[in-house]
Amino acid sequence: MPPSPRRARLLVPLLLLAVWLGIGGGLGPYAGRLGEVATNDQAAFLPRSAESTEVIAEQRAFRQEETLPAVVVWTDDADDAPLADRRAAAGRALAALADAPGVAGRISPAVLSEDGRALQGVVPLRPGLGDELPDALDGIRAAAERVPGTTVQLAGPAASQADLSDAFAGIDGLLLGVALVTVLVILLLVYRSVLLPLLIILGSVFALGLACAIVYALAARDVVRVDGQVQGILSILVIGAATDYALLVTARYREELAARTDRFAAVTAALRRSWGAVVASAATVALGLLALLLSDLTNNRALGPVGAIGIGCAVLSSLTFLPAVLVLLGRAAYWPAKPRPAAVDPRNGTGVWQRIAALVDRAPRRVWAVSLAGLLACAAFAPGLTSRGVPLDEIFVNDAPSVAAQATLGRHFPGGSGNPAVVIADAGRLPRVVATARATEGVAAAAAVGASGRPGGAPLVVDGRVRVDVILRDAADSDAAKDTVARLRTALHAVPGADAEVGGYTAQRYDTLRTAERDRGLIVPVVLAIIFVILALLLRSLLMPALLVATVALNFLATLGVSALVFPHVFGFTGTDPSVPLYGFVFLVALGVDYNIFLMDRVREESLRHGVRQGVLRGLVSTGGVITSAGVVLAATFAALGVIPLAFLVQIAFIVAFGVLLDTLVVRSLLVPALVRDLGPRAWWPGRLARSRDGDPAGPRT
Repeated sequence: MPPSPRRARLLVPLLLLAVWLGIGGGLGPYAGRLGEVATNDQAAFLPRSAESTEVIAEQRAFRQEETLPAVVVWTDDADDAPLADRRAAAGRALAALADAPGVAGRISPAVLSEDGRALQGVVPLRPGLGDELPDALDGIRAAAERVPGTTVQLAGPAASQADLSDAFAGIDGLLLGVALVTVLVILLLVYRSVLLPLLIILGSVFALGLACAIVYALAARDVVRVDGQVQGILSILVIGAATDYALLVTARYREELAARTDRFAAVTAALRRSWGAVVASAATVALGLLALLLSDLTNNRALGPVGAIGIGCAVLSSLTFLPAVLVLLGRAAYWPAKPRPAAVDPRNGTGVWQRIAALVDRAPRRVWAVSLAGLLACAAFAPGLTSRGVPLDEIFVNDAPSVAAQATLGRHFPGGSGNPAVVIADAGRLPRVVATARATEGVAAAAAVGASGRPGGAPLVVDGRVRVDVILRDAADSDAAKDTVARLRTALHAVPGADAEVGGYTAQRYDTLRTAERDRGLIVPVVLAIIFVILALLLRSLLMPALLVATVALNFLATLGVSALVFPHVFGFTGTDPSVPLYGFVFLVALGVDYNIFLMDRVREESLRHGVRQGVLRGLVSTGGVITSAGVVLAATFAALGVIPLAFLVQIAFIVAFGVLLDTLVVRSLLVPALVRDLGPRAWWPGRLARSRDGDPAGPRT
């Protein structure tokens, strides 16, 4: 006997539910396993074509693989007393580390500071130690503590990388837990329902499990790179996007369910009227992220495909898993609340969105003028946001041992000690190269590296090239040190026949800064063009997409302006990471357009039925609650990045969270509706709505 039509209609949702339960059970654990294929070795994320990256390749010709220096600093336990009498003991402690696990290359002797109150030694480690790095540093510390009457601290890139790994320890559980609890609380308050928020959370977790499994497989095969930052952003992005898309679908389903008795027909109608906006929104974010592949910074390139995979999984869950469970549960999904017809007509009711719609209808020019003035006032401070990098003592929001050690090192030695600039040059021009380097402003010392791997002695010549280590006067992470590298390159590039290249830690930071500036100039217009094309296809207009792109770009500039005030005066940041403005732009512009897509897709639908004027007001009233809820959810999920004590992620968390709220509450709620209301049908030029009279329908519903 063939199955009844009702049972046949249940087959598809039951099959979809079974598939997603299989995904959740089989792939869910991968959300906690990305750390297995992640690397926090910052050397792996350098600009591909930068001079400092080329220097790393040239160093290998000297049979000196790139190392990760750990700088040991000794000071007196009691009163910062002279340490000359303990220099020999410190040298023996360093020598004992020659065969220690993880050590690669020759260890420096113990060097006494000019003031005689500190000792330092550099222990080179293999850069790919990964989980073995903490044990290697513990071994170094244990040996160094054999020097009596001293306090031992570890500085340098190795110690910083270990602190960075500690900051990301437990990122999977902590970040995911904070984000999910935050979203659940907001959804419970919005829906006043017990079951539906849990279903939305479950769908986002399934999407995250699928995304992490795909990324894990690709990272394990070196197709994509993952570090702690990319890992954290992926979790937040999937949870936030999946929840946003789910809110739009469930809001439409609630409207249809209140008007129909057949839950199958309700789900079908909800999907038919929402999938276009959801897919367009997802495409905007995904393609915006993929534009990061144009970056020359490897960590930017890593985030592009990883984030796009996450968005794809989020939209897949929202359009398959969620409709399946809604069909199976029907009205029970909203229990104990009951689906009621949405308040669409701005003339009926006294709710907050009816009042906002009435204000927009009554004085549209005044509303958009005041909103625009406020945004422009905030944007005026945007040039004050410096993105020359975060100083080492601000990389970690909390105190970190490596930061304290670096401060001690800087008090007693030249700022660049333990982190020299590395110059590779033609051996025949060595005397001129060394003399030019020493004469460069900001350089403390320069010497060719000998066969021992240390400066001094007969220089090691490989294929006619030599290496010169240049000690900078200023801290290796400072703006002054980066300026010295720029001067050093200018001077050495002018030495005839030297073919000199300057690398090392400071040069890498300098190249990263320059590359980030280049990336912004290239990627920003590409992202804007992608968004414009998607909006033009969805809204069948040219003027409306231009208007929406301009408003979200202004929202981004206003957010940067507020950040320029908040970062130094509230958080105490003196600078931002070079990638922060670009990440903020991609997330804010792409996600900001999301909400305008949700709004204007509904406005277009209502305008075709009721005319442009009523279409704007009805669209604002009908989407106001759900889009505001979605904005609050997304802002809260990105704010969860702040639990990771890194300045970069705290800055991204603030920019995206504040920018999303500003976009949701001002741009999408006031500025855009008022502009469209004031322009009337002209806003839809050259589409069919542009040819209608304001207030009259443009034709049958499509």
